[in-house]
Amino acid sequence: MITELTPELVRSAAVCHIECWREAYRGVVPDHLLDAFDVDRLALDWRKRLTGPGRTFVATVDGIVIGFASAGPGPTGALQLHSLYVRSAYYGSGVADELIDAAVGGSACSLWVFEANPRAQAFYRRHGFVLTGERDIERFSNAVEVRMTRTGSDPVQP
Repeated sequence: MITELTPELVRSAAVCHIECWREAYRGVVPDHLLDAFDVDRLALDWRKRLTGPGRTFVATVDGIVIGFASAGPGPTGALQLHSLYVRSAYYGSGVADELIDAAVGGSACSLWVFEANPRAQAFYRRHGFVLTGERDIERFSNAVEVRMTRTGSDPVQP
């Protein structure tokens, strides 16, 4: 089930966030960073998402968050997909498609994705995003990110 983030789901979302990073980024992000996550500290950051700017949607199964997507204004004020994660057990299930639809619909949008994450880049291409050629260093992990954008109303490719 996809719903907007509520106070009751904040801690579960923080746990999901940590587990998604550990599942997706071993070998991309240094292990000591992945192992150092603190759920209570991250839950405080998640609580801030309740008051914006932007909106956060979560996917739940039996009341447990198994994925999430956050979108809102980026540095230029235009819509940006800030995050989209799904637990690995749900890869290929359609949950990520539902989350991106909830967060940004068919709107023009941009995002940053790890360069070393071809699976995510392929997912975003399927949703009409293209690489812009821009690269940056993600400040937490020091991993290289690449920017992707779409003009909006692009259909999902099978």
